[in-house]
Amino acid sequence: MAVAGSKTVSLVLCLTMICFVQQLPCQFLYAAAASSSSQSDRSKEGHGKTLRFNLYQQETVNKTSYMVVDGVAGAAASQTTTPFGTVYVFRDDLTVRADRSSRVAGVVEGGSITTSFDGLSSLSMGKITVNHRGHRGSLSVLGGTHNTRPSDCPVVGGTGDFAYAVGYVRTSPVDFRGSTLTIKVEFHLFWPPYAHHAPTSK
Repeated sequence: MAVAGSKTVSLVLCLTMICFVQQLPCQFLYAAAASSSSQSDRSKEGHGKTLRFNLYQQETVNKTSYMVVDGVAGAAASQTTTPFGTVYVFRDDLTVRADRSSRVAGVVEGGSITTSFDGLSSLSMGKITVNHRGHRGSLSVLGGTHNTRPSDCPVVGGTGDFAYAVGYVRTSPVDFRGSTLTIKVEFHLFWPPYAHHAPTSK
């Protein structure tokens, strides 16, 4: 009698396990479908996928930016050129509009080294700290820039709301007036798992 009862319990346990194993894939499929649907909804809303916005860098020579090492050859120093080897450092406000009196939304600090003999191209590095439209944090950029036409600088790191972001920052000169310069700064940011959608700059 005890043997029969033991066999019955074993059979019931075995059947329960089979039912559990058969239902398990369905549960996993349901969870995966729910996750996929959630990601699709987030993608439609644009949250956590991409972020694009513009700010304006406001620079004043010998006030917010300085030439700390004179170049040695090539073009002479002018409003748009610096001699080859010139080292330039800056800490400029970022405003929400090209107008210098508009709201400050961040700061860009860094430096550049003139790397072309025509005095127009540089290797530039910078840290961009932003507090704008609910986004707070910093981005680090490193790449080549041109003094008179748009340039794309790759994003190489981020903190705060910009942690794990990839993409690029495009800078375009807007206005030269004596010792002052306004530069449009366009942010093109992407996050995993969507980072592979980031376009490569030309």
